[in-house]
Amino acid sequence: MTQEIYAQNLKEIINNRNKIEKELKVKITNQGRNIFIVGDAENEYLCLRIIEAINLGFSLEKALSLKNEETILHILNIRDVTRRKDLERIRARLIGTQGKTKQNMETLSDCQISVHDNWVGIIGEAGCIDEAILSLRLLIQGSKQGNVYARLEKKKKERRLKPEETIKPIKPDKREER
Repeated sequence: MTQEIYAQNLKEIINNRNKIEKELKVKITNQGRNIFIVGDAENEYLCLRIIEAINLGFSLEKALSLKNEETILHILNIRDVTRRKDLERIRARLIGTQGKTKQNMETLSDCQISVHDNWVGIIGEAGCIDEAILSLRLLIQGSKQGNVYARLEKKKKERRLKPEETIKPIKPDKREER
């Protein structure tokens, strides 16, 4: 089966076509900005996600991290989170002065973040990405950066102290036994 995707960052995809084809065992062709992917279904889907990540401005290396089953790509539309019209100001809040806000968010959430037009791409492990999404939503809605950082630091500390959340059996409450 053939998959098709529109490429906004066509130059980056064409420059890295051979590496993507080799890594994913797919064949990539293009007609204009339309990219066609041929391969087995799982690799086609993975290739689509990698091309989506490249379209959002991620480097090839960051996009290829999606090959890991634990790593996922989440795309957040800024317009879905806020009704404000000054999207340029919101993008500036997400990136910060000289990229500091974005850099801090990446460090604290253990995720990679890319802001492209009205879209925010997040690449990270399933356990970390939910906090990154929530934090980005809070920033878009106008929360103070300091408050968002404090929340992320708290969650990162919890992840470090309890790296593997184990599901413990629920002990019956003594009041329920009566």
